[in-house]
Amino acid sequence: MTDCLFCKIANNEIPAARIYEDEHTLCFEDIDPQAPVHLVLIPRRHIVSHAHATPEHRQILGHLLAAAADVARQEQLTGGYRIVINTGADGGQTVAHLHLHILAGRPMTWPPG
Repeated sequence: MTDCLFCKIANNEIPAARIYEDEHTLCFEDIDPQAPVHLVLIPRRHIVSHAHATPEHRQILGHLLAAAADVARQEQLTGGYRIVINTGADGGQTVAHLHLHILAGRPMTWPPG
């Protein structure tokens, strides 16, 4: 996608505070943090949203969750963390590229919003 913000970050066209990457994923600091630790984890492959994931994306979906655990260990989020996937406008998704939010550094309340 030539106009996707997260694709541009993954392709080094837009700078980001990268904290983790592998061949399938990239994690960087959120520019509008909602917690002391607020990271965004994306697949390098463009998928519009969780709702757009198909059976062919199963491996990358699993890899995203495994990468989130790697990030949490790397960042020493030993007190716990929350993983959020916003999907569609009503779900709060603002960038049309599947991504996980990793939130930590404070107690998370329930319900979330």
